[in-house]
Order: sequence, then structure tokens, then C-alpha cells
Amino acid sequence: MILYLATGNRHKQKEMQEILRDYEIRIPADDGIDFNPEETGLTFYENSMIKAKALWNIVRKPVIADDSGLCVTALNDEPGIYTSRYAGPDFVHGRPDGSKISQEEQNRLLIEQLNTSGSKDRSCHYTCSIVLYVAKDRFFIAQETFEGELIESIDKAAGTGGFGYDPIVYLPEYGKTVAEITAEEKNKISHRGKAVKEIAEFLKQIKI
Repeated sequence: MILYLATGNRHKQKEMQEILRDYEIRIPADDGIDFNPEETGLTFYENSMIKAKALWNIVRKPVIADDSGLCVTALNDEPGIYTSRYAGPDFVHGRPDGSKISQEEQNRLLIEQLNTSGSKDRSCHYTCSIVLYVAKDRFFIAQETFEGELIESIDKAAGTGGFGYDPIVYLPEYGKTVAEITAEEKNKISHRGKAVKEIAEFLKQIKI
């Protein structure tokens, strides 16, 4: 059975497919759909719902949408919902013209911002909110977190797995960054992995 995933991110599609093996996970680009809804929500849940509704209105089939981001405790949980648009301390919520910087630059600037904040607290967590949108006004929600610490300098970035900020988020219990653990390990403990597993339980119990 096909489940549509409201994203253009192939990495997210791959992670989702690894967990929901009984379903074919398709993204809009697979069907030639131009999909780029404006994310105007103020929370992860609101943005995931915006994306879920937008894609469901196009395909009229079950849709999964997620919104996720990195929240740094000492930075008042920034960049949070603006994680993908983050462009340094001067543009935490993104540049006015909407342009984005490279992931490597985002990683470097975020570490620098924390290092100059005066705080010794390096704790952070990823948050993922997922909506399973089955039909109009019929949906299920799961939201989970994944705790870690920001590394002390960009020189300590490590790993080639995962994506996004994973090379700079350190997991003390593993002695590795998120980008250094295996995909299987990550799917067991990550924010998205845990939330998708909850969605999988919903899928077992409902008729779609």
C-alpha cells in the first residue's frame, strides 16, 4: 500500500521507508507533483498539519507529514521550527530573502552561537511531530524527542551517516555523534524513528 510523505527530502523518505517496510513511501516528486506549501505554523505540529492537509488535498490518499528540528537548550530552544532556515545568530529564523546557507555553514554557526552565549549547557534535542492524515478531519499525531549535546567545536564534527545537524550532535551514551551511529541504531532511538513507530501502531489499528 502507498503512503505519501509530504516532503521533498529523500533522506526523510529513506528513513521512513526503513521503518514502515510494509508500505511504499512516495514523495510528491515521485509523481511529478510540485509541492512547496508555506509553513506558517508556530509549532512543529502546526507545520506538519499544514503539509499533511496540503498534500492530501492533491492526492486524496493517506499522507504522512512531519516537521522536525533541533532545539538547543541554552538558546531558548532555537533554532527549533526554523532549523532548516537557520542562518546564524543574526538570522536565527532565516534570511529575509528566503535564501539558505549550506548545512556545513549552519553547523559551524550554531556551534559558534552557543560558544559565545556564555552558557556551559550544551544540551539539545531534536523534536519530530508527525501527522498521519487519513481523510478530511481524520488524522493521528505522534510527537517525540531525541536528546544529545552539541559538540564543542566544528573540528569535532564526525560521521557521514544521517543528515542535517547529525555530525555535530553528540550522544554521550554511545560516545559518538548521531552521524556516526548506524541507521538501525538511529531508527531505534531518534525522534523520527520513535514517532514513526507510534504512527505504525495507528496504522495497525485503523482501516484506511
